[in-house]
Amino acid sequence: MKQLKKDLKTVTKDLKTLTQKTNKMIKKLEKLEKSKPGKKTKARVAKKRVARKTTRVTAVDTVLTIIKKNRKGVDKATLKKKTRLKDNNIRTILYRLKKQGEVKSAGRGIYVKA
Repeated sequence: MKQLKKDLKTVTKDLKTLTQKTNKMIKKLEKLEKSKPGKKTKARVAKKRVARKTTRVTAVDTVLTIIKKNRKGVDKATLKKKTRLKDNNIRTILYRLKKQGEVKSAGRGIYVKA
């Protein structure tokens, strides 16, 4: 009987120490949770309007304006001098303008507005 009482006392002591340790651990966890800042909702900032960029003048537009200014027509050489584009680029631009119907050829190598 005495032995049983001793065993019970040791068990209760052990239980008390374990509960104290768990309480300490709980307190530490609570401190950690409090120290972590929660996600704060930021106030929404009104978006600023983006200024519209001016559109660039395309190569097609420059070639078309040069052709429209000259009533008699323009050949590839003068287009090349005025626009400083490569020969291949001028050729493709003229092809596109012909297909769109904005330019027609007045003679061999001479282009006039349609």
